[in-house]
Amino acid sequence: MRGAGCTINDLWDRDIDKKVERTRSRPLVVADGITVPQALVFLSTQLGAGLGVLLCLNNYTKLLAMASMPLVVAYPLMKRLIDLPQLWLGMVFNWGALVGWTAVKGGMDIALIGPLYASGICWTLIYDTIYAHQDKIDDVKAGVKSSALYFGDNTKQYLSMIGAGMVGSLTFTGYLSGLGLPYYLITVLGSGAHIGWQLTTVDLDKPEDCRKKFISNQWLGLLIFLGIVAGRAYGEDNESAAPKPKPKPKLKPNPKPKKDE
Repeated sequence: MRGAGCTINDLWDRDIDKKVERTRSRPLVVADGITVPQALVFLSTQLGAGLGVLLCLNNYTKLLAMASMPLVVAYPLMKRLIDLPQLWLGMVFNWGALVGWTAVKGGMDIALIGPLYASGICWTLIYDTIYAHQDKIDDVKAGVKSSALYFGDNTKQYLSMIGAGMVGSLTFTGYLSGLGLPYYLITVLGSGAHIGWQLTTVDLDKPEDCRKKFISNQWLGLLIFLGIVAGRAYGEDNESAAPKPKPKPKLKPNPKPKKDE
């Protein structure tokens, strides 16, 4: 479904992509590339594959997954309307955390999955803001909005605060899920170190360095995954470390009154 979102984005942005140096060679932009009808056929194939997976899931998950489609379709429009389209993108890209939870559990427990979803949104804001700095000059000319333009010279300060929110949310996720020490060592500390490295070394005025830092997030994703697996293996047996309500005491039956002899 993420691939379908990329196709929708390219369909929406084909006129804007002509004005941006990095995107002028995209298939829908170049003269000898693919046509809009061909792109729609490809999009239908992607959606059909996604539907095949969706039909295997429970009804709650089907509804939740379908609810993401308006967000996916609207994302390219957000670049024309709001200053932080990357925030919208984070909501869309990390919807899979909600879908995956309900597919396994059969329902939504926002108190447990909410912190993980929030950490994903923060992460998307970080890497896609760095990514957007590649195009900030062309975006101004094209009239496109982005978090890179909105944060401007204060980008690193803002992303540092967002990174703290990401690490805090991951920590809370581990606590609520009863994950073991490896999760905190690999996922939490690893994420904090990787985000810190990105923000202290990236040159936001060099597109090539922004691209390299963006790509490096594949390793951050691996750290998060490995930490969850290891933390699950060595964590608590219970699904949540949060306190559980005490069972109600059983009422003793009233003794039968003795008959007078």
